[in-house]
Amino acid sequence: MKSVFLLFLISTLIAYQSYSQKSFHKNKVIAHRGAWKANSYPQNSLASLNQAIALGCEGSEFDVWMTADGVLVVNHDSDFMGMPIETTNYKQLLTKKHENGEKLATVEEYLAEGKKQKGTKLIFEIKPSKISVERSKEIAEKSVLAVKKMKAKKWVDYITFSYEGGLKVIETDPKANVAYLTGDKTPAELKEAGFFGFDYNIGVLKKNPQWIKEAKDLGLTVNSWTVNNEEDMRWLLKMGTDFITTDEPELLLSIID
Repeated sequence: MKSVFLLFLISTLIAYQSYSQKSFHKNKVIAHRGAWKANSYPQNSLASLNQAIALGCEGSEFDVWMTADGVLVVNHDSDFMGMPIETTNYKQLLTKKHENGEKLATVEEYLAEGKKQKGTKLIFEIKPSKISVERSKEIAEKSVLAVKKMKAKKWVDYITFSYEGGLKVIETDPKANVAYLTGDKTPAELKEAGFFGFDYNIGVLKKNPQWIKEAKDLGLTVNSWTVNNEEDMRWLLKMGTDFITTDEPELLLSIID
């Protein structure tokens, strides 16, 4: 009887995992710092995340720094309301709030909010430390461990400008999807290093359009940032990119529809 129950439990878990993985939207639209612009939500806020989810974006990108006392927080700039994140303790950062009244979210809080749904992926950008490369690696490792702790692996893809940080993510979790942002590596170099793909500025891809086909031939994903005008969106769609990161998700969704 126990073995029958165990088999049932395993099959149920497999079915759930399959459902979770297949339920995410497939429309190429990655909301840059959440869907913030149209409704004037604070960037990287829970409000902008939830708006990206409500729109049905395939992904919502967010940026992560580490405070002086080792707390991972979600914010684009290296400072929050004038306070430098890397040299300020989290408790001090809580003395300021976003314009809509939200406090600065920890990674755990942000992931918990994102896990309430199964349609929009969470595109986790690990910001390079301004202090040292070693700190960038530490942030990368702690990020992967936080995602594991929150049981959020199915929701999360990683991106980073820190090549060393990206390699640390891959080392810490060889199954993680990691895309590189800087634009100074060829598809072949990224494939060799174990990256999932690249996420390059639209200008880089305009100068090196052959990289799109090269990446796809190597099984790498192709994303581009930050694409806000219709002409560039249509060019990337024509070129067959997998994702497009934009401050104008509503516009891109309307073009794709």
